[in-house]
Amino acid sequence: QVQLVEWGGGLVQAGGSLRLSCAGSGRPFTYRAMAWFRQAPGKEREFVATISASGGSRFYADSVLGRFTISRDNTKNTLYLQMNSLKPEDTAVYYCAAKSLSGRANDYDSWGQGTQVTVSS
Repeated sequence: QVQLVEWGGGLVQAGGSLRLSCAGSGRPFTYRAMAWFRQAPGKEREFVATISASGGSRFYADSVLGRFTISRDNTKNTLYLQMNSLKPEDTAVYYCAAKSLSGRANDYDSWGQGTQVTVSS
């Protein structure tokens, strides 16, 4: 399956912005719906946002709606997450994931290694 690598995480103050990127290694990226997830220490991994293969449809978790924007550039095999108005509770390791072509709901079969986002108060 597609291999994914995230980058762009770092330390930012509350209210600041950060853009995460996720690159796919091969052509399968173009045909996959993609998503961002995050996981804080001691907590379950949670859904952040998803985008259709073409980039025409987007969906966000309520916790980030209005602050985060998911996008993609299929010519570059790259997924993005623009994060604005960051809050300390956004602190987590962020993962990109590719949705399986199986058609099963919530079936993500490829994951990146994660990139740390830390938001200071």
